[in-house]
Amino acid sequence: MWRSATFSLFKHAAKKFCTVHNNGLVRSSSSLLALVSKSPHFSTPNKPFLVLSQNPRFFSNLSHDIDGDDDSTVESAISSSFESEEGRHFYPISDENDGTRGEGFEVDGDKIEGSGVDVDKLESVLSILQSSGDAVGSLESSFSSMGLILNEEFVVRVLETPLVPADNLIGFFKWAWKIPGFSVTTRTVNALVRAVCQSLRKKDAYALWDLVKEIGEKENGVLNVDILNELITQFAKLGKGKAGLEVFNAFGAYGFEPNADSYYFTIEALCRRSIFDWASSVCEKMLNAGSLPDVEKVGNIISWLCKGSKAKDAYLVYLSMREKKKYPPKRSINFLIVSLCREDETISMAVDMLDDFSGEDRKYAIKPYTSVIRGLCRRSKDVDGAKRLLLKMIEAGPPPGNAAFNFVISGLSKAGEMEEAMKMMNLMESRGLKPDVYSYSVIMSGYATGGMMEEACRVLSLAKKNHSKLSPVTYHTLIRGYCKLEEFDKAVALLGEMKDHGVQPNTDEYSKLIQSLCLKGLDWKAAEKLLEEMKDNGLYLNGVTRSLIRAVKELEEEEGLATEMPCGVSQLAPNPPWCYDGRMRSGSRGSRVLFPPMSLFDQVFIIGDDWVFTALFDLIEQQAEWSSVPELNV
Repeated sequence: MWRSATFSLFKHAAKKFCTVHNNGLVRSSSSLLALVSKSPHFSTPNKPFLVLSQNPRFFSNLSHDIDGDDDSTVESAISSSFESEEGRHFYPISDENDGTRGEGFEVDGDKIEGSGVDVDKLESVLSILQSSGDAVGSLESSFSSMGLILNEEFVVRVLETPLVPADNLIGFFKWAWKIPGFSVTTRTVNALVRAVCQSLRKKDAYALWDLVKEIGEKENGVLNVDILNELITQFAKLGKGKAGLEVFNAFGAYGFEPNADSYYFTIEALCRRSIFDWASSVCEKMLNAGSLPDVEKVGNIISWLCKGSKAKDAYLVYLSMREKKKYPPKRSINFLIVSLCREDETISMAVDMLDDFSGEDRKYAIKPYTSVIRGLCRRSKDVDGAKRLLLKMIEAGPPPGNAAFNFVISGLSKAGEMEEAMKMMNLMESRGLKPDVYSYSVIMSGYATGGMMEEACRVLSLAKKNHSKLSPVTYHTLIRGYCKLEEFDKAVALLGEMKDHGVQPNTDEYSKLIQSLCLKGLDWKAAEKLLEEMKDNGLYLNGVTRSLIRAVKELEEEEGLATEMPCGVSQLAPNPPWCYDGRMRSGSRGSRVLFPPMSLFDQVFIIGDDWVFTALFDLIEQQAEWSSVPELNV
């Protein structure tokens, strides 16, 4: 009512103020623009003039209620301004498009009526669907009372209308399926699936899948592969991998063969939920069927499998593509090579993939080659193979960097091949690369492990010459080597040298050196000096190590023990003060565990080289409680 009244008022107002006859004023869109452009008071825009076109979802009947007028142009312009409030579409006026047809929507009433679609009833159905919410029961009752005559075109137009709730579309389709004379077709099901998949509600997706399953059971030849693929894609978006796999498994029940997209979307849905085992099985079926998607999608599959620690399966996908002379994107290939290098049994596969690099691709493949060298040195312990690959890089490219050399140098040093390690570092310098602190540290570690401290010190001198600041690991390596040789004076001196070169020792460094002084050197005085030094530097030594210093000091003060204290432990008395009747009491607080008779320090050495002294420390902390245990003469 209000639209009709407003329309009439606006129409008569336009006629009243119009001073030129309508036929002379506007005959077409081109004549209107020409007339306005001649006026000095108006300037025509460069872009085509825009008018409002009627919303294609609602087809107004106002034009039938208005009396005819000889000024059809003004009437059409006025009626076009009264469009739906749901959405406004602007289209340029031109000779080919006079403003009555919007792009993508056909609003010609004659064509709609020719297709057997009742425009009024279509508007009524859309109005109910857009305003009924979730009241499915009321929808069916409303539709039943309208006396609709359904056909495929009518249902498709309803389903293709935007901004209709997905659950209402499903309810409308179910109701239409029950109407006698209406048959479900592939077109209507496809329109329904596409419309509902615009929604991202899980409830709508599961309801749609239930309806599609019911259609597949009762209607033959209606479903197709595209409909099922759309469902798998929807479940992948929602992160429902199991539901996507259920749709994939239904292909055989409906007599379809999955295509490349079917496999891809199913693998994507499963990998999004980190169900990589099931994704591998689907990938195996894809390879057996020989139905591979395009290279970009194959690259995504390889990346997903590598993230799920399925590098072997990803490698099989890569081989299938290589047989067809197609290769995934380089980022996926690099990711696959890095993943293969993480396992001992798959490094050979990574080495095989390196042969596929050629030309410009090989020139920029530094990361894959370096990853393989690292895997050969750290995983398979094939240092010779890593060395050969490094030399191959020098000869044919890509040019190796510091990382590749360091991996080989580290592998050679751990294997005790110090001469080869030094040769490799010299080769590194000859190529214009400067050995970093890590390079020197691993070589010093190799020399220190073999007891060749002089050679290690020479390498330290080279490191000082080439680097203004070294790493704490560098000094720790030498300190550990001196402690193994029981040259504690040099170890303590090296600790002081660290501070002179700007490297501050940490608590762990002090703690391990103090433990070595107490357990091997029995030098509690030097240990106490280091303890005071820690206090001055603001470092804290744990109570266990403090008790160890106190225990060694008390042992030395014992009568007869301080006169001839050997540096070793083999000549110590078999029963220290904490032993009684050949058994030693120890254990955690609140408990006592018996040990066979042995020297206090022999027991420590039996525990291992990691300085784990649980039994000894518990004894020290509980010695006050055991004051009733009689002391034994040593």
